[in-house]
Amino acid sequence: MPGGRRNPLSVSRIVEAVQNVKSNAHDVASVTKSLTKAKLGEIPFVDIQIQFIGASGLPRMDVVGSADPYFVANVGDQISFVSTVISNSLKPVWNEVWRIKNVPADASLSVEVLDKDDGAPHDDYIGKFKTTISPGAKEAEIEGPLFRRDRGTFWLKIESTSSTFPHPLRFPYLFDGPIRFSRHFSPTVGLLTNLPSENDARLYSTWKMYLKGVPLFFGNTYQPWNTHYKAAQSIFQGPASIAVRSGIQAGHRMLYARTARNGFGVITDAADIQEILHGGRSTRPAGGGATAQTQYAHRIKPAVYTYIISADDDSFRFSETGAAFFVDFASKHALHSNCAPSVRYSGEFHPRPQGGWASFNDTIQDNQVAWELVIDNNSGTYAPDPAMLPRLKELFEYNFPGFGIVALDHGDGELERSREACRAYALEFRGVRREELQPHAGEGESTLLSAARAQVYHTNTRYMGSGKKTEVMEKMEDGRWKMGDGRWKMEDEDGRR
Repeated sequence: MPGGRRNPLSVSRIVEAVQNVKSNAHDVASVTKSLTKAKLGEIPFVDIQIQFIGASGLPRMDVVGSADPYFVANVGDQISFVSTVISNSLKPVWNEVWRIKNVPADASLSVEVLDKDDGAPHDDYIGKFKTTISPGAKEAEIEGPLFRRDRGTFWLKIESTSSTFPHPLRFPYLFDGPIRFSRHFSPTVGLLTNLPSENDARLYSTWKMYLKGVPLFFGNTYQPWNTHYKAAQSIFQGPASIAVRSGIQAGHRMLYARTARNGFGVITDAADIQEILHGGRSTRPAGGGATAQTQYAHRIKPAVYTYIISADDDSFRFSETGAAFFVDFASKHALHSNCAPSVRYSGEFHPRPQGGWASFNDTIQDNQVAWELVIDNNSGTYAPDPAMLPRLKELFEYNFPGFGIVALDHGDGELERSREACRAYALEFRGVRREELQPHAGEGESTLLSAARAQVYHTNTRYMGSGKKTEVMEKMEDGRWKMGDGRWKMEDEDGRR
């Protein structure tokens, strides 16, 4: 936030750093000791629900006299929770819930409260506290970085029951909901209020959803990057890959930046999934005074999405495959994964009414038909194992009850027919332009890649204040940043991303 940035060499920062080193060393020792005792059966396992109620008395963090607080919670140094950002408040109310199964009863809860500082490389630190996971209402004092001074009060409530898993050590610290999601808007288009329709806004949006129980279905199975795929080689292999990764990672940070402008929500039933998939316009005359662009804003949009399930936090990240910000990036999936060397799974998905889009018409209301999610492994970057598709189906059935899940291999003819029927319906009945089916940028429109390259270059310039160039800067300037004909190709010969 303006005026809220701190000098990295200030006394408070130095003291904070020393305290963190000591605290982290102690936490690692405590976790190791706790899990060892748990293995020996000396410590029981519990299932907990934490309700983060709110805070008060937070310090002013910017020149206008307020703050944009959020918090990061951690249980047992094994699993984390990041809250929504509350704008312009010194007494934020969150009322957010976090459920975890199979937690050693002696684990602790640590919470850091921060002030969101849009446009800055780091958010401002407000303070932290630590408490046990014993049940009951709790009132914690937020300790600041210097001399542990009081920086407000945090309220929460913890409920605890004995674990019901027969072997809780197989899946310790298992996330159990609620399924929370955030919608992020691309910075390349400025304020979204200037966009002509919700359909256009969707082409500049990404979603991040925290799935529950991922280890139950995938265990320790991950999908590494595809060493035989040229686009993946350019990202993960060879000296030139440093510059490629830097640009993609800068783009990822922009796309998934956590700000007060993000949309936030919780998935409780199939209707919530349908609402996320709403959006679109129609070329046909709209009735009741509605405009053509808003007539179908509250109907499920026939669209294809690119997704990954992250290996870092088991989050489900996705966007429309035709999203404008994909222009010139070497890999859609690498952009979503932040160039992670492996993912849980990746591919594409699209919604369809039971029976398919070919037999559907808009006189049928969405709530009058059963809906399915057709999900696949169409990802050249990670080439997910098709043998895991049944597990993928089970995972989404577990997280999206009431929504039919169809998991198909990328080479399956049924998948191709279903996907093309989805796109054909969008073109014929929902006013989607053909260029929207694949990444595109309008004439004179700045792309995310351009903004990401500029950010990387400026960051390296600041870092090398003496004028000395880093390896990334040299590759950007001599053209090695780009591939082939001067554009980063989106597809290989097999059409997989």
